[in-house]
Amino acid sequence: MIKAFKEFIMRGNVLDLAVAVIIGAAFGKIVTSLVNDILMPPIGLLVGKVDFSGLFLDLSGKGYTSLAAAKAAHAATINYGIFLNTIVDFVIVASAIFLVIRQVNRFTPKTEAVPAPVEVKCPFCLMVVPPGARRCGHCTSTLEAA
Repeated sequence: MIKAFKEFIMRGNVLDLAVAVIIGAAFGKIVTSLVNDILMPPIGLLVGKVDFSGLFLDLSGKGYTSLAAAKAAHAATINYGIFLNTIVDFVIVASAIFLVIRQVNRFTPKTEAVPAPVEVKCPFCLMVVPPGARRCGHCTSTLEAA
């Protein structure tokens, strides 16, 4: 059983998937840092000096001044600022993946469509027979060479 597992792990697809997951996780961390540390502070400054990661709705009604204070008191909150950061994060990752896939598809050779074979019908039973057939497979009539 260990030998079978070892063969499974060493197959190319499993290793490719493992590498893709590791690179994807690292890419995700980079994009999260890009959103939280570089993009959102200037956007927050433009819309009125807002730190998006600190935006929240206090459901307890006690009026906490910051998200950290609400979390420290274990108050129920809706953290819509963090959600906005996550949406921006997702849009950047999706755009990057779209651009990569688009470039890969550009350089991937196109496969030519195989033309559909010409349909030939038996003149006796009107069933479809393969092109070049000498006898009909349905009624066994002798077919004339086309």
